[in-house]
Amino acid sequence: MPTSSEPSEEMALNNKSKKPISRSNFIFFTTLFFIVLFTIPALFLLHTPITSSICTPFISPKTKTWSGDLTLAEFSWNKLQFFPNKSPLSPLKIAVFTRKWPTGTTPGGMERHAYTLHTALAQRGHKVHIFTSPQDGQSSIKNQQGSPFIHFHEGEFDKWRYNKAWEQYENENKKEPFDVIHSESVALPHYVARNLSNLAVSWHGIALESLQSSIFQDLARRPDEPISPFFNKDLEGVVPKVINEIRFFKSYAHHVAISDSCGDMLRDFYQIPTRRVHVIVNGVDEDEFGEDVELGMEFRTKIRIPRNASLVLGVAGRLVKDKGHPLLHEAYSRLITKHPNVYLIIAGSGPWENRYKDLGNQVLVLGSMSPSMLRAFYNAIDIFVNPTLRPQGLDLTLMEAMMSGKPLLASRFPSIKGTLVVDDEYGFMFSPNVESLLEALEMVVKEGPERLARRGKACHEYAATMFTAKKMALAYERLFLCIKDPIFCIYP
Repeated sequence: MPTSSEPSEEMALNNKSKKPISRSNFIFFTTLFFIVLFTIPALFLLHTPITSSICTPFISPKTKTWSGDLTLAEFSWNKLQFFPNKSPLSPLKIAVFTRKWPTGTTPGGMERHAYTLHTALAQRGHKVHIFTSPQDGQSSIKNQQGSPFIHFHEGEFDKWRYNKAWEQYENENKKEPFDVIHSESVALPHYVARNLSNLAVSWHGIALESLQSSIFQDLARRPDEPISPFFNKDLEGVVPKVINEIRFFKSYAHHVAISDSCGDMLRDFYQIPTRRVHVIVNGVDEDEFGEDVELGMEFRTKIRIPRNASLVLGVAGRLVKDKGHPLLHEAYSRLITKHPNVYLIIAGSGPWENRYKDLGNQVLVLGSMSPSMLRAFYNAIDIFVNPTLRPQGLDLTLMEAMMSGKPLLASRFPSIKGTLVVDDEYGFMFSPNVESLLEALEMVVKEGPERLARRGKACHEYAATMFTAKKMALAYERLFLCIKDPIFCIYP
C-alpha cells in the first residue's frame, strides 16, 4: 500500500536544489528546446490529412461502418454509436480518484468534467465511488438514485492526499471489488498505478503541452515588455519534467486522451503503445447548454446591450495571461477604434478584469457564472472567442458555445483544429498573436450576425453528435467494459 512518505514526481522535481545552470546544462536545455520546438509541429503535420477531407464533419460514412478492435482505434470514440437507449451491457463498480469534486457554483473545468462524466455513468446504473479531497468537514455523501457515492478523505480542507483516499478505496474494495479504476490526471501517482491493470487515466494536460504554452506566452510579449524572470526557470524545469513523464507514463495501464492531438502525442512522443491510448473527447450536459434565442435576447436586455450593437463577442473563463487575455485586450482595443458598435461581454474574473473595464462602455465584465447563467450568456453572443495560449486539453467553454449554436474564434492549436474546428464553417482560427487575432476579428465583423448565425447552426449540429455528456459517458462505459472483459473491445 502506498504511504505518505513516497514523494510524488512533481514534488521530487520541486525539491531539487537550486543550482546555477552550467554551460553544459544550458547547451543541453537549449538544444532540447529547439528539438521540441521544431519537431512537434512536424509530428502534427504528419498526422494532418493533406486533402480537404478534414473540412467535412467527423461522422463520416467510413466511421459509421467501422468495425474491429476498439483498442486499435486512433480516432475519437465519440464518433461511434453505443446505443444510448439500452441499459448497460454489464453494470460496473467504478472507483474514481479526483483531486477535487465540485461543491461550489463555479467549479473549474476538470471538476465540471468529472462531475458531468461520473454523474452520467451513475445515471446509467453503474456504482460510481468518488474518492476526493475534504470539503467543508464532510466525510461522505451517500449515494442517491442516479448519483455517485462521494468519499471525502480526512485532512486539511481542499488538500489532496492520495494515500488517505487510497485507504478509503481499499476498505470499499474489500466489501465488493471494483471492476475499474479511473484517475483524473495524476490523482493516483504512477508508483501506485503501475500495479493496477484495471486502471485508466484521463490526461487533461501534459508537460509537453505546458512547454508549448510557455513558448507561446513569451512570444505574446510586447516588444517593450521585458522577459519574465520565471521564463528561463520554467523552461529549465519543464524539459526534465517532459522526460520524466515519458518514463513514468508507461506505468498506467490505459490512457484517455481528451483530444485527437493529445492521442498523437501519447503514441508518437510518449511512446505509449496504440492499444493503451484511447481518444475520448469531453462532453457537456446537453440539458444545460442548447440554442435558446429568446433567452439570449432577454439576457442582452438585462445587461443593457444596446439594440444598435452591430456585433456581440463573448469570452468566458479565468482572466489570466495564459488564457490569452493580453492578446484579446490589445486586439479588441484596436478593433473598436474602427468599429465602436462591436461589444465584448466577459463571463469570468481575474487579474485582467479591470484592464478590460478601462476599455470603455463596449466591454461588460460580468464575473464568474454558474452553468445556468452561462446558458443565457452563450445565447446572447454572436460568436465565442477563445484566445488561449495553452495548447493542453480542450476548454469546455468551446464545446458549450458550439452546443449553444455559436461559431468559434479560437487559437490555431492542434487540439482545437483537429477536434473542434474541423470544418471551416464552424468558425475562424488565428495564430496566437495580436495581428492574426485582429485580422480574424475584422473578418468576423465583415460577415455580420446573420452569417454567423448560420455558422452557429452548423456548430450545434456537429456538437450534438460529438460533445454531449451522453456521448462521452457511453464511450467511457465501453472502455471500462473493455478493460473488465476483452470481449467488449470488439465493435460493434
